[in-house]
Amino acid sequence: MKHIKKIALSLVIAATPLVGWAAADKFPEKDIQLVIPWNAGGSNDIAARQLQKIIADQTGTTVIVENLPGATGSIGMTKVARAAPNGYTVAMGTSSTLAQIAQNMTPLRNDQFTPIARVSVDPLMLLVPSDAPATDLKSFIKYMSDNPGKVSIGTPGTHNLNHIFAEMTSRAAGVPYIGVPYTGGAKVILDLAGKQIDAAVLKPSESKGQVDAGKVKPLGIFADQRLDIMPDVPTFKELGYDVFPYGKLVQMAYIVAPAGISDEARAGLIKLFANAINSPEFKKFADANGVLISPLTGDELTKEIDSVQTTLNSVSDKVFKKVEEKK
Repeated sequence: MKHIKKIALSLVIAATPLVGWAAADKFPEKDIQLVIPWNAGGSNDIAARQLQKIIADQTGTTVIVENLPGATGSIGMTKVARAAPNGYTVAMGTSSTLAQIAQNMTPLRNDQFTPIARVSVDPLMLLVPSDAPATDLKSFIKYMSDNPGKVSIGTPGTHNLNHIFAEMTSRAAGVPYIGVPYTGGAKVILDLAGKQIDAAVLKPSESKGQVDAGKVKPLGIFADQRLDIMPDVPTFKELGYDVFPYGKLVQMAYIVAPAGISDEARAGLIKLFANAINSPEFKKFADANGVLISPLTGDELTKEIDSVQTTLNSVSDKVFKKVEEKK
């Protein structure tokens, strides 16, 4: 246990500027507000509340989680971009925010934020109700082909990675579909289990409970490799469906603060969140929910965000420009 903590802390130190590290020991001196720009019960909310508990146990610091959904994450992220740059208001950013930026669907820009720590990399998968006509991915693609424009696919938000993969599923079938956007994954999975929609693109962490309860079933993973948590679910790739025709896409969640925070506040936030993310407790949570932990902090996270943004700038234009042309 001590060995693991030493390794985790060394990673944090290596990725954090030395300036202000000693001062980071004094931060925080009051509660931290963590804005989740999605509904309660979704994957980002669940992960945030795990970190909330771990941080309290590790340091005694209170992290107040606030759900502020809407506009595919832009409402909550805007609140944090406009917050005082003192390190006491942070947000859970995601690739959905980057997709919105890529399409100029939000006035937000990455330079309005200070990257702190990556929380997770989350694979996405296609699910259907447990008693749906399709029993596997190939039969679902055929079902879509036989019912052009009649099959509905729900996604948390729109014009994001979930939406892109819904479009790729439609392209695999060679027919249009009905896109149904929601304000968060928790609402999507409830309507899927209730058979209000035919299918959904969600993370394992958003749907595992309903999968285990036998309400929904996963048909395919939008990734190059199967998931350890669901080893019997094939990837789209192994069945011959290319869902990355324009480049690899990564769905990730990460902590950001407003731009302009001090080096001391940034170092303190990195230390606080990185220690929690690298903890055995969070790893246990991640393994149980199909969440992949790939820690990055500070400037290294900034580079990763910029890289994902560049890919989305290209991919989103190719995918959603054609979507608009079809309307």
